[in-house]
Amino acid sequence: MSTQHVDKSIDCKGLSCPMPIVRTKKAVDEMQPGQVLEVLATDPGSVADMKSWADRTGHQFVGTEEEGGTFKHYIRKADANEVKAEQKHPHTISNEDLQAKLGTTPVILDVREPMEYHFGHIPGAQLVAFGQLEERLAELADLKDQEIHIVCRTGNRSDMACQLLAEKGFSHVKNVVPGMSQWTGPVEK
Repeated sequence: MSTQHVDKSIDCKGLSCPMPIVRTKKAVDEMQPGQVLEVLATDPGSVADMKSWADRTGHQFVGTEEEGGTFKHYIRKADANEVKAEQKHPHTISNEDLQAKLGTTPVILDVREPMEYHFGHIPGAQLVAFGQLEERLAELADLKDQEIHIVCRTGNRSDMACQLLAEKGFSHVKNVVPGMSQWTGPVEK
C-alpha cells in the first residue's frame, strides 16, 4: 500500500478516540469522490474504528497497514449518492444513571483497548475491545435479551458497538455517555 497513490494524508499519531475519526471526517469532506485518504494513527483502536466509520458512512475502507507501531488507514471517498448519513444509537444512559445502578450488578461491556481497561474500568465491566466484538458475539449470546451498558472513553466507539450489537439482535443495548473520560464513579484497576 505504501507505494500506492494517495490524494491526501493526515497525521493522527498520538491521538486517541474520537480524534482520528473527527479528523478523518473533516479531511474526507474536503476531498473529491474517488480520492484516497491516508490516515496515520498510533491508537490500536483506530483499526476497528476506521473500518466501522467507513462502512457506516458509505465510504470505501481500502485497508490498513501497520509499520513500526503506526497504522496507515486508507479510505476512498464515496460518490455523493453512495454516502450515508451518520446515525447515532438512539438509546443512551448517562454516567450518573449507570453509577446509580452499580449496586444492582448491571451488565457492562467496556469496548476500549486492553491497556485503557487495565488502567481503570467500572467495577464489574467486562472487556470486549471493539475490534474483537464481532468475533466474540457467540460468547455474548446469553446477553441478547438483557440490558447491556456499553462504555468507552468518550461515547463514540461505544456508539458504534451499540449499533453493531443492535444489528446482531441484541435488543436492549445502551451507550454510556459521555463515557470513561468523565466517569466520577468507582474504578477498578
